[in-house]
Amino acid sequence: MNKKHIISISGDLASGKGAVSNILIEKLNYEVYRNGNYFRQLAKEKGMDVTSFGKYVESHPEIDRKIENSASEYAKNHDNFIIDARLGWYAVPESFKVYLKVDLDVAAKRAFFDKNRKDTESFNTLEEQKQDMITRHNSENKRYLELYGVNRDDMSNYDLVIDTSNITPEQVAEEIEKEYKKWLEK
Repeated sequence: MNKKHIISISGDLASGKGAVSNILIEKLNYEVYRNGNYFRQLAKEKGMDVTSFGKYVESHPEIDRKIENSASEYAKNHDNFIIDARLGWYAVPESFKVYLKVDLDVAAKRAFFDKNRKDTESFNTLEEQKQDMITRHNSENKRYLELYGVNRDDMSNYDLVIDTSNITPEQVAEEIEKEYKKWLEK
């Protein structure tokens, strides 16, 4: 397999994919491709929160395929970029595949207090946020298994797995950059 200068960052909800991607963009002078933004935009256009839209997509697989195919299409004509997408590793197998894990309680706090999420995720309590994250995770896994036959929770799919629960996005980006350079040299 030919390696491309592409890093695909997948991970748990609120694991820091966006923050880490932003740091790597600056450090590596790369572009970014974000499937999540596209998903949120489509949810908003339908007047749905992201969880409801995820359930809707379960019965409309053409939407999911369109979203995931967009990353692989982009990779055909681009190099030197980061894919911030749940299935970026699957869509672009010649990328350096990273998975960011996070403790569910830490993730729920991050998401609950993230002002950027409020237009597509609005909860009154931290516990509601946490339960929604569990629902979304299960829905996504079911969809990915049915549509693509892949289990994104299988850590053998990735070149690097990092737990972001107790480290900063800068530390995560530093580790990714270090391991990515080693991967490119192999």
